[in-house]
Amino acid sequence: MNESVLAKLKILAESAKYDVSCASSGTSRSHRKGSVGSTAGWGICHSFAEDGRCIALLKIMLTNHCMYDCAYCINRRSNDIPRATFSVTELVELTMEFYRRNYIEGLFLSSGVVRNPDYTMERLVRIVKDLRRVHRFNGYIHLKSIPGASRELVREAGLYADRLSVNIEIPNEESLRLLAPEKDFQSVFAPMRYIREGVLENQEDRRRFRYAPRFAPAGQSTQMIIGATADTDRDILRLSSALYRRPTMKRVYYSGFIPVNAYDSRLPALGQPPLVREHRLYQADWLLRFYDFKVEELADDVCPDLDLEVDPKLGWALRHPECFPVDVNRADYALLLRIPGVGVKSAQMIVAARRYGRVRADQLKKMGVVMKRAVYFIACRELPVQTIQELRPERVRQLLVRRPVADDSRQLKLDFKE
Repeated sequence: MNESVLAKLKILAESAKYDVSCASSGTSRSHRKGSVGSTAGWGICHSFAEDGRCIALLKIMLTNHCMYDCAYCINRRSNDIPRATFSVTELVELTMEFYRRNYIEGLFLSSGVVRNPDYTMERLVRIVKDLRRVHRFNGYIHLKSIPGASRELVREAGLYADRLSVNIEIPNEESLRLLAPEKDFQSVFAPMRYIREGVLENQEDRRRFRYAPRFAPAGQSTQMIIGATADTDRDILRLSSALYRRPTMKRVYYSGFIPVNAYDSRLPALGQPPLVREHRLYQADWLLRFYDFKVEELADDVCPDLDLEVDPKLGWALRHPECFPVDVNRADYALLLRIPGVGVKSAQMIVAARRYGRVRADQLKKMGVVMKRAVYFIACRELPVQTIQELRPERVRQLLVRRPVADDSRQLKLDFKE
């Protein structure tokens, strides 16, 4: 690797680190004869495959030059920072060299916007096309689609990338226009629509033609910045819920606002990123996707923001003591999922086990139920502990909250899945 490429790598890997919409779940690209790499199984980030394995991706930008001046972005054109641009050949060769050295198993590629969206998008497409067709690279590729890019270029990108993403960045258009006057929701949602149409058309083609090439088999994702505007958690979750109703949206990522441009008066004066709030939003997102919760159950008119002291599921249970205690031997699957400490797998195991006999407290623990939380919300003869009805929600909250949240300055160690 020559000194010029190494210098560019340092600059562009640093510029890419703020984009969190990077994951490799949702696709399976096995090894093929004559190909290099597969998804079975400075700039290097770690993500997780569908089966839970940690894999390494080269997370890099094509260029950090940008024609836009977004208030929240480190790469805005008015910032005096080191700038660099890879050529198509340099980035292709860098990816292949990193793979051959066993540094990476895939590529996450984004870019600042230079000249115009189509010019930038065309260069990104050339990179992934060369990797696939010239170098026979068969590893995972996540490509950022440029807002405002044409339908034709987005469609071509989907033939070579496993996942495409278009970042919303700011949850509502009014705030977006304030912080990024040169952008609007139309430029963001149009590529999203092109990706969705391409995936759905490809699914129909593959029903008719067995060997039709796949289009963005891992679907699409997006990212929102949390804390840069006054949007409530309810506003953010409503937008996420609407996006998940679209058949090709796989993940919405939440990125706590990092004050990289503290001099801009349009931005809030935060000392540290709101990491606890970011964590709570991921938990709420999980409940929307896998636990059949609705946005209004997690954040409503009275409490539009999530409770930072407790996870959203426990917060809902404490606000609805009338639903508890739950008899695990009689409750249906949907109600079992509402019990704090009971996850999807443990709820499925409870339903399966009680077909053969009564489920006991010692069995619940073996099934993965977090008993230190669930004990206050279930009815079980073997448990002498008082439930939420006897203790009242305030006391249960005191017993389960280890420490108060003084501020958002650090990430607490909190249970995620339950």
